Amino acid sequence: MEKILINLAERRLYFYKNDTLVKSYPVAIGKPETPTPVGTFTIVNKIVNPANKFLGTRWMGLSIPRYGIHGTPLTWTIGTMASHGCVRMYNWDVEELFPQVPIGTTVKIISGKTKKESEKDKDWPKKPVGGRYIVKKGDSLWKIARRYGVSLEKLIQANNIKNPDMIYPGQEIVIP
Repeated sequence: MEKILINLAERRLYFYKNDTLVKSYPVAIGKPETPTPVGTFTIVNKIVNPANKFLGTRWMGLSIPRYGIHGTPLTWTIGTMASHGCVRMYNWDVEELFPQVPIGTTVKIISGKTKKESEKDKDWPKKPVGGRYIVKKGDSLWKIARRYGVSLEKLIQANNIKNPDMIYPGQEIVIP
């Protein structure tokens, strides 16, 4: 059974199959004036190449009208609060996720501000682990390690990094 967990504070989408984390993706979420809704929803429709070019190459509509998970041509917005409430993904990520998500998939969106919030539902794993992160301007390997609660040594080893001071915006970092 597939599930999606979106943690707004982390700006990450976690995709699960049979309660096992398959992959996590960076996302953009709603601006403060048009926030992404918190709650439990379902995927009600899916569209390949929606007519609105700002929805990217894939749309997965939620059970709350006018909200969905979709791609975007505005790649620089990923990791930020930039949308009108939808969850934006890189087009290549939403294209990878789209065929794995059947209509009816549960989507839980949490603010992620408290540990209790993510732990209160027994049907969801307590702490998502693993995935990948796209380096943004101003990031350091130390900040990324701290953000994901992994040791710097594990991060360096998982990514075969020779010089931890040499990471660059747009670089993909595997989170062990």
